[in-house]
Amino acid sequence: MLNITKNALNKKVSLDGYHSFKEVDRPKQYGMFNKFLLIFAGIGFVMLFMPWTQNVTGKGYLTTLTPDQRPQTIQSPIPGRIEKWYVREGDYVQKGDTILHISEVKNDYFDPKLLERTGQQIAAKEMAVKAYGEKVKALAVQITALENERGLKLEQARNKLYQSKLKVQSDSIDLEAAQTNLNIAQRQYDRVVQLRSEGLKAMTDVEEKRLKLQSAQAKRISQENKLQASKNDVVNAQVEINRVRASYTDKIAKARSDRFTAQSNQFDSEAQVSKLENQWSNYNIRTGMYYIQAPQSGYINKAVKGGIGETFKEGEQLVGIMPAEFDMAVETFVNPIDLPLIHIGEKVRIQFDGWPAIFFSGWPNISYGTYGGEVVAMETFISPNGQYRVLLAPDAEDHAWPKELRVGSGANTIALLEDVPIWFEMWRQLNGFPPNYYQPEKAAAKTTKK
Repeated sequence: MLNITKNALNKKVSLDGYHSFKEVDRPKQYGMFNKFLLIFAGIGFVMLFMPWTQNVTGKGYLTTLTPDQRPQTIQSPIPGRIEKWYVREGDYVQKGDTILHISEVKNDYFDPKLLERTGQQIAAKEMAVKAYGEKVKALAVQITALENERGLKLEQARNKLYQSKLKVQSDSIDLEAAQTNLNIAQRQYDRVVQLRSEGLKAMTDVEEKRLKLQSAQAKRISQENKLQASKNDVVNAQVEINRVRASYTDKIAKARSDRFTAQSNQFDSEAQVSKLENQWSNYNIRTGMYYIQAPQSGYINKAVKGGIGETFKEGEQLVGIMPAEFDMAVETFVNPIDLPLIHIGEKVRIQFDGWPAIFFSGWPNISYGTYGGEVVAMETFISPNGQYRVLLAPDAEDHAWPKELRVGSGANTIALLEDVPIWFEMWRQLNGFPPNYYQPEKAAAKTTKK
């Protein structure tokens, strides 16, 4: 009902005798509750001005600090068939220990004496190389002998040409002498004929002079014939020189051609020897690949290919191995908007999955169960999950990480930024603003110094 009357009913009627009124009317409790609300509001107002540490959170997993310490799988560079296993899953192996034995599946390598026969082929080809080398030497000696012989033959032919020229000169002189004798005989005959016509000489003298004249004519003709024969000898000597040159040029050219052919065969045989030696080395190395060995000391995690007689291709995963010695690290991911707030060398708090922890993101000093980390690497390209990858190493100034940690387990990371009042952080969260742009003290000092 509406309280519109001026008559106060509670002043005229006493309600103290009613049980329900006693339960409701408790003025002392109301006062205490009001004081509690006032104190709580005061505490809340004071807390608004308390410091709050801004942070960047991320989720990742445990990994190793260097790539060669991470779990890996062992592959075979050649295809094959599994013949025998020497380890079991969980076994510890040293570097170089044999893990399994495989056999060939390609018919090109089935021959058990492949290396031996390839070595015999190499030896045969090496003998062929030596034979061709000796043939090249023999042909070189033959060429030298032909060149020397050509020189001697040419010298002989030149001497003969010189002799022929001298004989031409001698025959020319003899021809001149015969011509002179003929002229003398002709004049004597003419004088005798004239004297005979004058009656001063007898007919016998004329006949005698005629015989001398005819004899001189015959000698002159004979000497001219000799001269022509000598000139012909000169021409023949010149032809002989050209013939010797052509003949020995042909012989030397043929010998050189045979020499070049032998050298070509020698080089071809050397190339075949090199090719066979390469094949032998490949066969030898391939033989060593029949035993798959541990690349480093570690534990056998899982046999990807199992059983006996199972075939596989080259490059297929056969067995997984975890290195025995490794430096633990955390691989976490941050959003692109938070990446400028992360710097190399900054401190990060880490909460490992499976390890109890009490963590207050705004008050890391009163948290419990977290471990210290340090940023050692940041990717400059975004990951497929739309975030940037950050690698964290153990903080040497903090307590050591648990030895029971295993690679692959999860981890939550909190990168600590600036200290701000709680009211500012609430205002930032309500408005969706990013944390304050943060620079570490060293970077800020360098910037100020510049």
